[in-house]
Amino acid sequence: MLKKMPDRLLRRAAPLALLVTLLGGCATTQSATTGGWLTPEPLAVSYRTELAIARLTEILYRAELSEEQSAQLYYDRGVMYDSVGLRSLARLDFLRALRLKPDMADAYNFVGIHHTVSGDFDSAYEAFDSALELAPEHEFAYLNRGIALYYAGKTELAVGDFERFLALKPTDAYRVIWLYLAQNEQSAEQAKQQLQQRAQILDQAEWSTNIVRFLAGEMTERALLDSVMQDLSGPQLLAERLCEVYFYLAKWHDSKQQPEQALEYYKKVLATNVFEFVEHRYARLEMARLRGENASPEGFDEP
Repeated sequence: MLKKMPDRLLRRAAPLALLVTLLGGCATTQSATTGGWLTPEPLAVSYRTELAIARLTEILYRAELSEEQSAQLYYDRGVMYDSVGLRSLARLDFLRALRLKPDMADAYNFVGIHHTVSGDFDSAYEAFDSALELAPEHEFAYLNRGIALYYAGKTELAVGDFERFLALKPTDAYRVIWLYLAQNEQSAEQAKQQLQQRAQILDQAEWSTNIVRFLAGEMTERALLDSVMQDLSGPQLLAERLCEVYFYLAKWHDSKQQPEQALEYYKKVLATNVFEFVEHRYARLEMARLRGENASPEGFDEP
């Protein structure tokens, strides 16, 4: 799925049966519109991740490495830091990697994401442009540049990047959704019509298609929330689905001029701790926009 970053890490899981029982009780006693949300157990940092970070750190400081090897290890550690929400440490490592290996497109992509989250959109464009110049086939750089343009209010340019991203995989529901979000800023009616058309080619067996169906007006909010529990393989999948569904429900409520409901959903997104998902990354930025706060660009050079 598009929100998953490279080198995904395993996490500690709680027993599913107990979790489902608790969630089922919550779902049957309260409605989604009155605050009765499904509540996942926040994902915990895997001990494997902690050990991997420690091991990489030891290698970086003790082994004799070439600049290229060091750059790759800094990048790898940065990805791990990023996956557990240690964004400042991650960005430091990505900048170190680029200092040693300036042609690392993946590192530019991550740096661009971090600039977007902090509201420094000009620096984000520059980073994504560098990534695409080095690797024109880097499809996620199109997504992430599109998101930066979207949040900067450059909707027409954002639509162009989202269209290119979707063209690479038209059956991906999340690519359909981001294009819809941008087009909805231009014309809600036309955006919905195109969303309904694109929904026809999506795999109806994929859970993510339910989000598209909801945005297209083919599914109720309650039905969408109920669908989260279908075919679960464990608490991690539950947290991931809730991270996604709460984000897009928040976007929908925001579009309906219901900011308080949107804010509650964004808080639930953050509570999942699915740090590497696009939805989690930008939930706080969305909350700042709803509150009328401006994200302040952060200069962040390696000390």
